[in-house]
This record gives sequence, C-alpha cells and structure tokens, in this order.
Amino acid sequence: MNKFARIIGTGSYLPPTIVTNDDLSKTIDTTNEWITTRTGIKQRHKVTDETTCDLAEKAANHALEMAGINAKDLDLIILATTTPDKVFPATATMLQTAIGASCPAFDLQSVCAGFIFALTTAQQYIKTGAANKILVVGSETLSRIVNWKDRSTAVLFGDGAGAVVLSGSSDTGILHSKLFSDGNYLSSLQVSNNYINEVGFIKMSGNEVFKIAVNRLSSLAKETLKEANLSSDKLDWMVPHQANIRIISAVAKRIKIPMNKVIVTLENHGNTSAASIPLALDTAVRDGRIKKGDNLLFEGIGAGFSWGSVLVQF
Repeated sequence: MNKFARIIGTGSYLPPTIVTNDDLSKTIDTTNEWITTRTGIKQRHKVTDETTCDLAEKAANHALEMAGINAKDLDLIILATTTPDKVFPATATMLQTAIGASCPAFDLQSVCAGFIFALTTAQQYIKTGAANKILVVGSETLSRIVNWKDRSTAVLFGDGAGAVVLSGSSDTGILHSKLFSDGNYLSSLQVSNNYINEVGFIKMSGNEVFKIAVNRLSSLAKETLKEANLSSDKLDWMVPHQANIRIISAVAKRIKIPMNKVIVTLENHGNTSAASIPLALDTAVRDGRIKKGDNLLFEGIGAGFSWGSVLVQF
C-alpha cells in the first residue's frame, strides 16, 4: 500500500482572449489603477466558444505529457469546478471521453477551495490503495456567471484550467491536508440561481470575505505546519488560491513567509476559482522556480465557506 500521493505531472491552459483592466474601464466605472491597487489583477482570460471541458482537456493533456503516462493508465479522474457544462452529466465524464480514459470520473464542487478538496480526496484513494494513478483538474468558465456591469465582481474573475497527475509513492508526496466548511456565511459569497427562471451571477460582500479569508487561511497554515512538524522557514513555496493580492500578502505576513517565497499569478490570470492553484503550480514548475524535493503549501478558501490546505513535498 502506498503511503504518499506524489505529483508526477502538472498542466494548465488559458483561453486566448485577454480582457485587460483598460478594457473593463470602457464599460464600467473603474480604472486600471483602481483595480490593480485593490486586487493586484491587471488582466484575465475569457472564453469565447470554449467550454469548461475544453479547458480541462488541454490542461489534462499537458499534465499527462509531463507525467509520461497515457490517459488509459488513469484509475480515476476528479474534476473540481463551479461552472460545469451541464447540470448533468458530470463534466468529468465528458473529460474522460475527450482524453481517451476509461476510468471512473466525477465532479467535485467546493468553489475556490475545489482543487484542495479534490486533491485531498484523491490522496485518500491512493493512500488506501483504491487507485494508483489519478488525474485531478480544476477548470472554470467563470466569465459566464459574472455580471459584467457589477464593478465589485467583474474585475476579479477569469477563466482557465490547471491539472495534476498523482501517483502512489513510498517516499514522498502529500504530507498533510486539512479541510473545513462553515455554512453560516452563505450570503457573503454566492450565485443565486434556482434553475427555473433566474439567471445567476456572482454576488459578494467584499469586506466580509476579505476578513474571513485572511483569518481562516492564516490559522489554517499555522495548524497545518504545526501538525506536520514543519516550521515556516522550511517551506520553499506557498502556492495560494489567487483571489486578491491583499489577502495573499496578509496571510504570508501572519505566518512569516516572505513574498519572494509565494507563487503569485494573480496579475495575469485573475481569480480562476478551482483552477487557480494548479494554474499557479504549473506556471512555477515550468519556469523552474519549483523543483523536485521542494516543500509546498497549497491553501484555498471559497464560498460556503469552505477552506483547506495541502502540504506537499514535490
């Protein structure tokens, strides 16, 4: 039985259409300076005719290529998404067909914490011996549920996909993970959609979300490191959910991690929800910052609220 779930391949994909802050300033009351100062975002990618599955397929194929395995070798596919292509069937089954896999596949919905929840779920399959090769994908087309006339949310979100391939390992991989949820804050961040007569858009109480995110993620990071018996100075990189640069900076400061050890892709990607952590991870792996043996801390929080962490030796 394998003790660890090791990441053996990463991949990502961004749709080619880019929406800059200056583009947004032409349609809503905002400026590049206002958006950059408050969020750290300068641009985001947006789908035209591509689906959530299309983005996931490209990211998955890149991850499989790096891992050096064929889709037929997969034992399981878990797709984290807030924006499935249909109510049913699961977008993961569409992805399974698209990449030529023949394993079980299911969607997992935990919004911006989705990749953390999916990765932790995959870890349990490998740890128990129920699976050995697992594809975990975060893929989002959030532009379809953004009200582009709402300045408070239109500036934040983007589309994209990120993926990892996990394999059983006896010596290195996921070291520790923690998950939490608290449904008392449902109204702070939600999409109102009853599938009958209402088109749903993202609605957010920004100040409340900021405070909750900083407090929960800071406490979570400290607990995760303590339980894993690892000090923050032994971390090589923190790879956080890319929601807002002020949240990322505040958490890093509270847990005494310098910003030069934090992977930040927010400037170019915006908030891509479940895709943001694997997108940032793949970016840093491919540009050489993250190397084999590095200790990584993934953290994410999303509507629900749900939040979690995964400590990985890459």
